[in-house]
Amino acid sequence: MPRTILIADDDPHIRQLLAFALARAGLDAIEAEDGEAALAMVAARVPDLVILDINMPRMDGIETCRRLRAAGDLPILFLSSRDDEIDRILGIELGADDYVTKPFSPREVVARVMAILRRTAGRPPVVAQATGPIAHGRLTLDPDGWTAGWSGEPVALTATEFGILRTLATMPAKVFSREAIIDRLHGPGFAITDRTIDSHIRNLRAKFARAGGEDVIETRAGIGYRLGACGTA
Repeated sequence: MPRTILIADDDPHIRQLLAFALARAGLDAIEAEDGEAALAMVAARVPDLVILDINMPRMDGIETCRRLRAAGDLPILFLSSRDDEIDRILGIELGADDYVTKPFSPREVVARVMAILRRTAGRPPVVAQATGPIAHGRLTLDPDGWTAGWSGEPVALTATEFGILRTLATMPAKVFSREAIIDRLHGPGFAITDRTIDSHIRNLRAKFARAGGEDVIETRAGIGYRLGACGTA
């Protein structure tokens, strides 16, 4: 059966343009005019990928992406009219699989959609993550609310930082290689370098250090990372 792509954009011309280009590539397209409509359509029929505009009324693409990511690993391609580094970083932090700026070529969007579909088709079944609160020493995580805390005080994390910490916290005795962390976050083949994971780990350590947590993540030289003592030592 053809893959189904949800196009969420408040501009009907862009939706029609992309739907036509996707149809020519053998893909089915369904359309939503804003984030609320997109979430309702996903709840009724899960598509294979969502093309998500950042700037939409009622619920923008950023909040829509947060809610989709909280629910699962549905592939997401962001569209934005703002071509700057902050937006690109934001797209990656929220867990988007790729990013295209307007104006764009429909061919480019289709090519990126096909690349994401090929990449995500090889993903193994998602390992069930804990959905209830996680507590380890002074560290607390709420996977449902995507919130973290230290000694009862909230610590603001990006979606990627939270995903890394949750991965480590669900198996605190396991040492995760950088590649294993990437696979848990995005599936195999996702284009993130080891250096990017190291950068996220540094940011996590700095944020918890400001809250008084100096031992949140432990480095195992030549292997990777695992959850630290979190104040229990």
